[in-house]
Amino acid sequence: MLPTPDLPSALPAGLPAAASPEQLDALAADLRAAGLEPLRSAGELEGLSADGFVYSPVLQPLLCGLRAQLGVRVATVEQVLQVAAACGRHRVSLTLRGAATGNYGQCIPLAGGLVLETSGLNRLRQLQAGSGVFTAEPGILLSDLDQQLQQAGRELRLVPSTMRTATLGGYVAGGSGGIGSLRWGFLRDPGHLLGAEVVSVEPQPRLLQLDATGAQPLNHAYGCNGIFTALTMTSAAAVPWQQLVLEFPEWSRALAAAQQLPASALLLNALCAVEAAVAARLPWPQGCPGADGTGHRLLLLAAPDALPLLRSWLPELGGQLIWQAPQGQSRGLPLRELTWNHTTLHLRSHDPGLTYLQLMLPQPEGPALDGLRARWGDDLLWHLEAVRSMGRQRLACLPLVRWRGPEQLQALIDHARELGCLLFNPHAISVEDGGLGVVDADQVAAKLDYDPAGLLNPGKLRGWS
Repeated sequence: MLPTPDLPSALPAGLPAAASPEQLDALAADLRAAGLEPLRSAGELEGLSADGFVYSPVLQPLLCGLRAQLGVRVATVEQVLQVAAACGRHRVSLTLRGAATGNYGQCIPLAGGLVLETSGLNRLRQLQAGSGVFTAEPGILLSDLDQQLQQAGRELRLVPSTMRTATLGGYVAGGSGGIGSLRWGFLRDPGHLLGAEVVSVEPQPRLLQLDATGAQPLNHAYGCNGIFTALTMTSAAAVPWQQLVLEFPEWSRALAAAQQLPASALLLNALCAVEAAVAARLPWPQGCPGADGTGHRLLLLAAPDALPLLRSWLPELGGQLIWQAPQGQSRGLPLRELTWNHTTLHLRSHDPGLTYLQLMLPQPEGPALDGLRARWGDDLLWHLEAVRSMGRQRLACLPLVRWRGPEQLQALIDHARELGCLLFNPHAISVEDGGLGVVDADQVAAKLDYDPAGLLNPGKLRGWS
């Protein structure tokens, strides 16, 4: 493990120089010769060089204003090969972009160069009727992909709260979990990504067909070590999920229910817990009673057969069912868009002075939550998500944090670790620091093989430097 400060104060050292005008002109000429139109206007480049990093007041001053020097959109694998070859020949850095729904600056070009936008690669290539295994291109919207799977009685196992706008490739490259993590764990868990079609970045790029083992180092690697042109993944049997909102007058009872419900035999796909102060600021679906700041809420996606037991169990749990609607049939925002990082989005729309953290809580969760609240008071607002981690039901904590400067945020991070929390840092630039904090040798080895000149998304893979 290479030591690094938790909160960056500067861009990584050793970034390559931006491309020279001569390199850009030569690259643009090669792209035009391949029938591609280089994008060079300031407006286009600014749009292609942004994501949700503004959630972090640490990243905002570091990444604001950074943008590509050239952009290009592709719609075929052959075009990806031509772009990779041109960048390899002219040694121009290359940053991949999906829908840019990430929040850590995953697709922000730190060293200029070219941004490759892949939304034109958007086909579901194959769906195996028996197993539900599918192969799809990286630019397909997750909502479109799920809709096509639903027609065959299947659904995506894992989706982010941004599934209406996020792409498959961007999710695998820059995401980690979301709706479905209560059942299926995280994207990097073995069994989700079964293979990948990948283009290397070299003067003569290779089109590689990787199996599950070969594809794993590219999973959650921010596009640093290969260009996805197709992904083979597992799906699940479709379930007509019911959206449920439960309310509890006491936070302790809501927390106890959040611990007990995932440990039961009820078929649940998501469970989000928000304390009253958070619930009061969320835009609830039409027909759901608004929160008045006194009730703590659990947001569930449950199978229809879970409802009879849940209704009879709720009085013992100390809560009540206040709203129910089938997923996809309610009006207003779907319930999933009040969970995960959408919770942060909605709270920040009310108060831009809030940011957030991502923690895996130790078990039992109560002492760590009590210890954090005792020291930090109302500077923390509770938002929990039920997940499955290494085969065990756990609670992840995405607290809203009052921004009072980097020193106080670092002190909060240190305190959380002292209490046994595992940090997934949303205020870091690199793959490693946004994850488990350690260098993954397989990710570095894959970069050495598929990107030997280090042109892909430079500065984001700490192990490379």
